[in-house]
Amino acid sequence: MDSSNSENGATSLVNGGHNSATSSSPTSSRYENQKRRDWNTFGQYLKNHRPPLCLSRCSGAHVLEFLRYLDQFGKTKVHTPICPFYGHPNPPAPCPCPLRQAWGSLDALIGRLRAAFEENGGKPEANPFGARAVRLYLREVRDLQSKARGISYEKKKRKRPPSLPLPLQLPPPPSGASAT
Repeated sequence: MDSSNSENGATSLVNGGHNSATSSSPTSSRYENQKRRDWNTFGQYLKNHRPPLCLSRCSGAHVLEFLRYLDQFGKTKVHTPICPFYGHPNPPAPCPCPLRQAWGSLDALIGRLRAAFEENGGKPEANPFGARAVRLYLREVRDLQSKARGISYEKKKRKRPPSLPLPLQLPPPPSGASAT
């Protein structure tokens, strides 16, 4: 793999870096620009793959290989179970644990690539980015990082405004009854 091209592409892919060669039209959104850069980077990854892969032969296993490749450009410290800081979100000292891609970055990346695949003529049922193995891998990464960093990734429940107690209402007096 040509490290000069692939490293720059992967770095801009994950960090949202801007490449002046791919400047956008004023009508493109930031999301659309990022999706296009991610799609181009994945295409470059397939070209540099040994043996080179065409998109039609790409599977969920190749997507997993791509995600693992991206880990080398990660900036999130993920403590190993033998690290004394395992489970601590703010360790007091440095440690030799590896840097990885954050789960949230990978999840967003897969969402953009999944959409780009279909926009570029791929059939939804053949989308390698929606493969079960990819979903399981993302869940595993989320759980591992959650435990290793002591951070919960559980969905936040929407808070409802506190309900005010209803005033005590007495039933109306029976009709026709006289008050004496």
